Amino acid sequence: MIIFRQKKKSLYNSKKLVMFSSIFYLLRGMIISILLLSSSGWAFAQERVFEKYNLEPVLVNMSITNIDGKKAVRVARDTATKGSDRPTFVRLKNTDDFRNGSIEVMLLSRLLPTAEASARGFIGLAFRINKDNSKFESIYLRPTNGRADDQLRRNHSTQYFSYPDYPFDRLRKEAEGKYESYADMGLNEWIKMKIVVKDAQAKLYLNNNPQPVLIVNDLKLGTANSGAIGLWVDGGTDAFFRNIKVVKEN
Repeated sequence: MIIFRQKKKSLYNSKKLVMFSSIFYLLRGMIISILLLSSSGWAFAQERVFEKYNLEPVLVNMSITNIDGKKAVRVARDTATKGSDRPTFVRLKNTDDFRNGSIEVMLLSRLLPTAEASARGFIGLAFRINKDNSKFESIYLRPTNGRADDQLRRNHSTQYFSYPDYPFDRLRKEAEGKYESYADMGLNEWIKMKIVVKDAQAKLYLNNNPQPVLIVNDLKLGTANSGAIGLWVDGGTDAFFRNIKVVKEN
């Protein structure tokens, strides 16, 4: 009788173990499915459409918001990214074949509460971005410099750089004053920025001024490169972009 009870108890424990194992694997499968769906949903959320352009954040945080009653793309650099003049932009995916033409955008820059003392409200455009974001040209603004009391800072209001080999500090050291200039601008105000690109030349226009405020005659990546356009920011900037217009030319 004792042996029979022990066998019965052992059989009961075996069935119980099988039941718990089945529940465990079922729950594990459900959790994995939920995680995969969440991951997919996050990926889709990271790619948005704004003013007909497909937006893809690269080393930045991005959202679509309203400011001053207008819809805009809000961008801030990922805090894990270190250094300056990096591939930190929202890529406009359906502009991948841009070589020559014009790029226009309305932009507004604010300083984040966490901005360092060296922050200047860095905001601008990247262009001719290659497929893996490892090469591009860029022109950006330093809005805090535009009305500074220091004339040297004023002279550094606009900036060209070329990634990865020609950051601003190298260009300033090798050809001081050639790749940056003064322009009137300030934080927390809308600025119309237009870049006209033709082969190895890029001209920067601000606020419908008929004369360019910066001319670059020797784009470092050369004349044959083409690629996407990006809404570019650097550290400490809370950036807003709207009214994006891209015109491609031969």
